[in-house]
Amino acid sequence: MSSESSPSPTVALPEVDEKRAGKENTRDDERDADDIVVDWDGPDDPLNPQNWTRRKKWAATLVVSSFTLISPISSSMIAPGSTDVARQFGITSDVTIGLITSIFVLAYAFGPLFLGPLSEIFGRNRVIQGANLWYLVWNLACGFAQNTGELLAFRFLAGLGGSAPLAIGGGVLGDIWSAEERGQAIAIYSLAPLLGPVVGPLCGAFIAEKSTWRWVFWSTSIFTVGVQILGFFYLRESYPPVLLEEKANRIRRSLDAEKGPVRHVRSKFDDEDRSWQRIILTSLTRPFALFLREPIVQLLGVYMAFVYGIFYLFLTSMPLMFQGTYGESVGISGLHYLAFGIGVSGASQTNARLMDYIYRRLKEKYGGEGHPEYRLPSMVPGTIALPVGLLMTGWAVQAKVHWIVPDIGIVLIGAGIILNFQSIQVYVVDAFTLYAASALAAVSFLRALCGFAFPLFAEQMYTKLGYGKADTILAAVAVVIGCPAPWLFWKYGKRIRMRSKYAQRPTEL
Repeated sequence: MSSESSPSPTVALPEVDEKRAGKENTRDDERDADDIVVDWDGPDDPLNPQNWTRRKKWAATLVVSSFTLISPISSSMIAPGSTDVARQFGITSDVTIGLITSIFVLAYAFGPLFLGPLSEIFGRNRVIQGANLWYLVWNLACGFAQNTGELLAFRFLAGLGGSAPLAIGGGVLGDIWSAEERGQAIAIYSLAPLLGPVVGPLCGAFIAEKSTWRWVFWSTSIFTVGVQILGFFYLRESYPPVLLEEKANRIRRSLDAEKGPVRHVRSKFDDEDRSWQRIILTSLTRPFALFLREPIVQLLGVYMAFVYGIFYLFLTSMPLMFQGTYGESVGISGLHYLAFGIGVSGASQTNARLMDYIYRRLKEKYGGEGHPEYRLPSMVPGTIALPVGLLMTGWAVQAKVHWIVPDIGIVLIGAGIILNFQSIQVYVVDAFTLYAASALAAVSFLRALCGFAFPLFAEQMYTKLGYGKADTILAAVAVVIGCPAPWLFWKYGKRIRMRSKYAQRPTEL
């Protein structure tokens, strides 16, 4: 609402406009002068999501993180049971067996492209909960699949719905948390996409051994129902343009009920000549526009894609390492996923505690003005840990040294991946807060394609090159792409953002 509005807009504003009504005629320019532009009722408006209580904010954060955990668990949980699926359906192609797992991740590339922008049209809450119900239906159907075609189709459709929290969750946290508090919340949220695929194979192996591969899907569906119930109670709409549009609608109904002079009521985010066709076209093309026009999204998107590809490459190749090279059983080799979990969760929790502290200290040091670049320091150790872990793991497996050495390397890989992942996520949300869902969708597109493609060539790469040479090549790429990124954005990030029509300005952070 404008600065002259009272805390009760549905009552006070019509009265103010009626006093002015007798002084104006019916000319369009005079009506435009008396338009009601709906905004928050001051900095403490309780409708503003950033003024929610901390309890409500953390409840929403944990629910969104739970939604985000479901999908990555599903992405990899079937992997230990894929041989049972192949046996039952008569699958002989290694690529098809790999697709049973990775086709879910392929859907991550396409789902966010329309689910993220749709959340900026219809609201975060409606889209994220509706997409989760879509995932639930098709994931349940996977457990009843009768042939390979049905299973692959149902997996892809479930992945589309499961991609919604990955596309929208960061936007929700950007809506409700201020820049000084956002780091810890996003650090917890961003843990789920990497911890889920680690937990999934451990649980899937146990379920496949004790029951049938179909219970992999049915058990995740049961968990999804529980999270969905929590979502109904604790997740509320947080997207400011949608909330202000709802507020504007209440004012319109109040004016209509009083049958006063006709006034045009619009939120501060409304474009005067916008239509639904224009909104949909703009929002659905925005992720592509961000990727094509924004150097920030391009460079960080390429690096995150590489990091995510390595993550899924290792998830699928670790059984080859420890079963093939070290001769371990399926069950024992699965325990090495715990090394990934230790690296991911340990670095995540440490970073969650430090990220906001570093942001506040840098903000104080450089004049009290916040910048997304203050998220970059935690990315530096991540860009170092990743190539070091790759080299240690590859050459340790190649030399067949004690299994603890490659496990230490895997811990470093997990730590490097999560530090880069969290820093990029928070940087993108800080830089493109209002368009965070579209920006994350753009960054996620290449990421998902690499997560889908890397596992398909992992076995052939290690067979031809060996673990040492193959991981050395990956480490070299990680150094070339990753190490310069935080320094480049620290020096030139603000200058790039100031030329962007989508990025937040310093005064808006």
